[in-house]
Amino acid sequence: MKTLIIYISMHHGNTEKIARAMAEVLNAKLLKPSEIDVDELSQYDLIGFGSGIYYGRHHKSLLNFIDKLPSLEGKKAFIFFTSGTRKLPLINECDKQLKEKLLEKGFNIIGIFSCRGFDTYGPFKYIGGTSKGRPNEKDLEQAKSFAKHLQETTGKGGQE
Repeated sequence: MKTLIIYISMHHGNTEKIARAMAEVLNAKLLKPSEIDVDELSQYDLIGFGSGIYYGRHHKSLLNFIDKLPSLEGKKAFIFFTSGTRKLPLINECDKQLKEKLLEKGFNIIGIFSCRGFDTYGPFKYIGGTSKGRPNEKDLEQAKSFAKHLQETTGKGGQE
């Protein structure tokens, strides 16, 4: 199965660490939105989309990239993110906007992964940051387990 992970990692490399852990299991290609020709997306069987969370949503460059995509009806996708705070249902549904955009483009979302990440963005900089030391080894192992589950769900992962 040919897999691509599209990600943005801006400040501390949190999301990149998670993307690399998943890519290792899935033998996936890692690219930033600015590095992709949208016409090439049809070549991939599974596409991951991820970034850190900024004021309650994925990075605007990732969201803008998805706005430019053609309809990819039935294409399998997964979402991932890192955040200084944990996701609380009904309070901060930080994956909601990305999920809605992908569904509008016809994607079949087969999984969502999140973990804490060191955060000094916005107000957190005044207190020295939050979630120091994250993602940690346990988070990276959980990301790999998530990727293994995706692999089992969709068939053998990797580049062909």
